[in-house]
Amino acid sequence: MSQNKTQPTDENVIKFITAVEPEQKRQDAFKLLEIMERLSGYSAKMWGPSIVGFGQYHYKYDSGREGDFMRIGFSPRKAKHSLYIISGINQYQDLLDRLGKYKTGKSCLYVNHLKDIDLNVLEEIIKADLAHMAEKYPEGV
Repeated sequence: MSQNKTQPTDENVIKFITAVEPEQKRQDAFKLLEIMERLSGYSAKMWGPSIVGFGQYHYKYDSGREGDFMRIGFSPRKAKHSLYIISGINQYQDLLDRLGKYKTGKSCLYVNHLKDIDLNVLEEIIKADLAHMAEKYPEGV
């Protein structure tokens, strides 16, 4: 079994976010920390050197590849915040239509600044993603 490159670490989440520049990106990162921790019920944990993740699940693909990954997370990248919507962002198109200014990848939502989006809609996306993950990957299974 090959392991994911991105593994949980013992690095301090608050120390990581405190070092984020510029100031507005740092404030946004603390807001994302608060939102994801509150909605997920999980404490934040660093995954690799730059991803803040919440919860964990075990996956196994038909190919035989398996591993563990965070249920949801974000990274305050230099250009944009990367929000990891693990169940796949495009299934939430109805919510995305109301979100504001963003870009997407397969399981990523890219946001320049939180002021560019509707945080209530973001919370709806996070709740939907967490519900999907809980159904597909129940706790303790």
